Amino acid sequence: MTSHLEFQFPWLLGLLALLPVYALLRGRVGNRSALKFSSVEIARAAGARSRTAPGRWLLFLRLASVALAIVTLAGPRRATPHVETETPGIDILLVLDLSWSMMAVDMAAPGENTTRFDIAGDVLGDFIGKRPNDRIGLVVFSGVPYLASPLTLNHDWLTENLRQVHIGTISDLGTAIGDAIGVAAKRLQSVPRSKSKVIILLTDGDNNKGQIDPFPAAQLAAAMGAKIYTIGIGMEKPCYLPAFDPSTGKLKLDANGHIIPTLLLQPANYAVLGKMAELSHGRFYRATNRRELLTIYSQIDQLEKTEVKLKRYATYDLLFQWPLLAALAALAWELILSHTRYRRVP
Repeated sequence: MTSHLEFQFPWLLGLLALLPVYALLRGRVGNRSALKFSSVEIARAAGARSRTAPGRWLLFLRLASVALAIVTLAGPRRATPHVETETPGIDILLVLDLSWSMMAVDMAAPGENTTRFDIAGDVLGDFIGKRPNDRIGLVVFSGVPYLASPLTLNHDWLTENLRQVHIGTISDLGTAIGDAIGVAAKRLQSVPRSKSKVIILLTDGDNNKGQIDPFPAAQLAAAMGAKIYTIGIGMEKPCYLPAFDPSTGKLKLDANGHIIPTLLLQPANYAVLGKMAELSHGRFYRATNRRELLTIYSQIDQLEKTEVKLKRYATYDLLFQWPLLAALAALAWELILSHTRYRRVP
């Protein structure tokens, strides 16, 4: 915001209008001359040797000091307006599947080798960028869950953590959906004064690992006041898992730049995800390509809107000392001149 000059008591500046009246009256009314001359020629000669209009300079300094004193009393200050958002926001935990099946390329456009995980990461980054006022965290999982980022408003840091994870980051194989939801629910429970708690689960598989089943985990989240949006991704037909390097999460391609198929993956049973969403008063979605996944996160973004309240205030830097110093300087200069260079003879 741009700073501007203002006065705390601007009505006092009206006193400045009295200064021209004072100057006019001072020029018309005064004592008679203290010296008398027998001849006009003598007075003319004396005037020629005197300094030019010393009284005008003294009057000017007097008026300047009074004007600056009035400006000082009016309280000059520099005002800097500020606007802050005042809202508790929504606490959102993104739960992302890192199981090996997320390396499938069945959701990619023809001719592309874009994996399910690559598409999910891009869409999640876009979703995070649309929620600047919400605390967002990230839980990733395969055979075990892992907290990649706690709830935070530092979304640049969150996005950087999202970029650093890849398929193979977690060495334990499998899909522990129930455990991941349990971790997310407990993280949300530890946050005080939360307006709304949301878990967004994205997975392409069935729960086949972990200590907590998906349904009790969904009930636990609901008991803690969190709703779950579940998203199942992948085509409704078998596809091959391409060869990849678990240490980097990069696909291995043949000499012609084509993927190297390995295991045949079967479509997941997403009835479990639908029931989880129902138990936690959320919604279940299906996505078979990038466009559908973008649409799903846009719908969730609209459903979980944050009401932003703006708090407006201003900070002030007091400036009265400058006109005060100038007024004192003008007054001191007047006194010095009136007792030295422009001293009057009684």
